[in-house]
Amino acid sequence: MLNIVLFGPPGAGKGTQSEKLINKYGLVHISTGDLFRAHIKNQTELGQRVNALIAEGQLVPDQITIDMLEEEVSKNPGAKGFIFDGFPRTVAQAEALDTFLESKGTRIAGVIALDVDQDELTRRIAQRQLETGRVDDQADKLQKRIEEYFNKTIHVLPFYEGQGKLSKVNGIGSIENIFADLCAVIDRY
Repeated sequence: MLNIVLFGPPGAGKGTQSEKLINKYGLVHISTGDLFRAHIKNQTELGQRVNALIAEGQLVPDQITIDMLEEEVSKNPGAKGFIFDGFPRTVAQAEALDTFLESKGTRIAGVIALDVDQDELTRRIAQRQLETGRVDDQADKLQKRIEEYFNKTIHVLPFYEGQGKLSKVNGIGSIENIFADLCAVIDRY
């Protein structure tokens, strides 16, 4: 089973590249952001709790995120593998993911970090906000999300680097060139 963590700050292109990787490798995409937005849209109890946290630019507590992710993996027993997008965001989540996947007889094959500078992130997300109107892309919330990534989430990378699973890909350039670079990394797994 090919399980990949696609890592990067908000606006790095994880969603765009995930779509292309799904088509090429037949993987199931699990975006915690998409899961959260679905729960919010459907106004579930979880969605209401998550909405309040996201509105403040906060990360959702680990256990809520882990439970939701485990449920989503369990819905796809015949999957060739998964792309985890937006998860893990803490070392505790990374450890929980490893434990959960081991219980399913599989593991993370690799972690790919898309490197994109803050100016490019801000430009991309401003454009995305105009196109989609995503509430979490508004300027005040966006800045909190970017700060959260660079102050907290980025510390997950050394965890995977210590396991020899981390690769970095330049996330600036054409979508096709970035995709080719991602595939070159994945094909080594």
